[in-house]
Amino acid sequence: MKYITLLYWVLFCSFQLNAQDTVQVRQLDSIRIVAQRRLRDMGVQKTSLDSAGLRNDITGSLAQVLSQNSTVFIKSYGRATLSTASFRGTSPSHTQVTWNGMKLNSPMLGMVDFSTIPSFFIDKAELYHGPGSVIVASGGLGGAIALSTQTVPAEGIHVHFIQGIGSFRTFDDFLQLSYGKGRWSSSTRVFFASSANDYTYTNYRKKIFYHDQQGNITGFEYPREQNQNGSFRDFHVLQDIDFNGSGWGNWNLSAWYSRTDRGIPLLNVDYKENTSVRNNQTENTFRGVIRWHKLQQHSKWEARAGYTYTDLLYEYKQDLGEDQWANMVHARSFVNTFFAQVETEWYINKWMFSGNVSLNQHFVTSMDHAVVSVEGRQNIMGYEQARLEASGFLSVKYRPAERLGFSVDVRKDLYGREFTPLTPAFFAEYLVSRRGEVVLKASAARNFRYPTLNDLYFMPGGNPDLKPEQGITFDGGITTTHKETRYSWNGSVTGFYSLIDNWIVWLPTFKGFWSPVNVKQVKSYGTEINGSMAVKLNKNWKLSADGHFAWTKSINLGDPVNWADQAIGKQLVYIPEFSSAVTGRISWKAWTFMYQWTYYSERFTTSSNQTGSRIGVLSPYFMNDISLETAIRLPGAVINLKGIVRNLFNEEYESVLARPMPGINYTISIGISPL
Repeated sequence: MKYITLLYWVLFCSFQLNAQDTVQVRQLDSIRIVAQRRLRDMGVQKTSLDSAGLRNDITGSLAQVLSQNSTVFIKSYGRATLSTASFRGTSPSHTQVTWNGMKLNSPMLGMVDFSTIPSFFIDKAELYHGPGSVIVASGGLGGAIALSTQTVPAEGIHVHFIQGIGSFRTFDDFLQLSYGKGRWSSSTRVFFASSANDYTYTNYRKKIFYHDQQGNITGFEYPREQNQNGSFRDFHVLQDIDFNGSGWGNWNLSAWYSRTDRGIPLLNVDYKENTSVRNNQTENTFRGVIRWHKLQQHSKWEARAGYTYTDLLYEYKQDLGEDQWANMVHARSFVNTFFAQVETEWYINKWMFSGNVSLNQHFVTSMDHAVVSVEGRQNIMGYEQARLEASGFLSVKYRPAERLGFSVDVRKDLYGREFTPLTPAFFAEYLVSRRGEVVLKASAARNFRYPTLNDLYFMPGGNPDLKPEQGITFDGGITTTHKETRYSWNGSVTGFYSLIDNWIVWLPTFKGFWSPVNVKQVKSYGTEINGSMAVKLNKNWKLSADGHFAWTKSINLGDPVNWADQAIGKQLVYIPEFSSAVTGRISWKAWTFMYQWTYYSERFTTSSNQTGSRIGVLSPYFMNDISLETAIRLPGAVINLKGIVRNLFNEEYESVLARPMPGINYTISIGISPL
């Protein structure tokens, strides 16, 4: 506590430097910017999250923000454990993710773990649904997510600090130092989270039986157990530097280092003691991007270069006694990726032309050093591969009339020595009514995703004969927006349909290991509904609410693997057919009360959708969270106090089979920021 107290004193002293803060004024051609935006997003089904939504909860990763504020389904094993995204019933590898223009998807696994991305490190998140993903990158058969960070031009020094303390001995710390002078601005963010994560739960996978004197069973009960081996420590630091070169363009540098040290919790069907095994994952990652961009009267030019380094270690050790440990798994992977991209946009009356070329050079080494041969010798099993991935993109947008707009996009990719066919996308929109801004949107696209390095080369099981996944997707819907002085609202309804051929799935083999194969076809279709409203009752009272609903069918249409295969025509595993979330807020002066409700329907854990046993299906659940916060204004600073109660009604549920989630839990946080 003495270190926290000392930090508070440093922060209060630093606020004196903010007394003469001024806002830097820049002249912008507002008319031209509005026109560009109307052209850029024509016909695209898109969800945008700003810093206000991203920074609602100090304990929240980007996974939590996406699950509560979008129709994307997050498959989560719990806090600080694997959390992946599923767009419209597709797999995690079908969601492409970029940060400041650079891809975050692992070249080994093809997916992104959103639990490793602190929401306080992201200033803007843009979700491109279905065909819109072609604008961001290829391979987004479900969608794409574009993340970005930036500095805010402001003179002087600014300090923002948040301390959070929660259940299960959880501590979260966030510190941001910002500095601006003339053409320079800088932002340094530090985030640290740690937790014992040792919540208790009722284990419905085990029974304690009671016997009479004759040994007959007279009854049973489900034991209360504690989450074992679930502790974690996450550290992140992000540095952003911005230089306004005026006529020479703007320069941005972003550097992000993270270290995560996480225990892999024991399953609730595991009878081992926590002290008898060590099951941990440690990851060190560095990402750096330098960007130059220049705006001219009718064009924009941009260039990026970046580098990613990842050192990932997974260890599983068994206690042999007398302080002797056996390495069951010691898998270590090194990833080095070099990135470059050039991009341009041209605006001519009712036309917009744009294009870019990007390169990603991957160098991957993945080895397991704990493999023991039949002769008892230690072997090393894995692979070492390099692959160049290149992508070219062209787009033509045209608005022949104020109410009508069209866009045609084309992308072409190279991976290794193989080219993908052309990836075309078409978008259209029509303004039905200016009153309420009622707009009809429609889009269609063809898309491809090539196999990951693990799909091709993993030992044992990699399949070098895999074909790229290819899909065609359509969506269409209606959006409306209305804003008045005292109230505003917006809403959208979208229907989608996609058909994906050569879907890659890992299946068990008769040799005792798993291997990826191409499934003939997967069909996905459904509906997405989004809406929000805000009402200003008077000077002191405000009401707001937002929510979403998704109906998703994702059906396996592949050929039977054998005569007994019952997966054909069934919903894919862990994809809920129905999901929904609603957030409501009521504000009075400096106080805000918020209620969040989340719902997921049942999820099947087997491809045959068996419901005859408790392990074949996960029951639907409702989640209820509440929070209360207030702001206290001081000379030169604002103190924010917030209390959060999660799982208000102590719901017992599993998001993933054999991974029980925590019951009711709490977090209290205090934040200090300049006026």
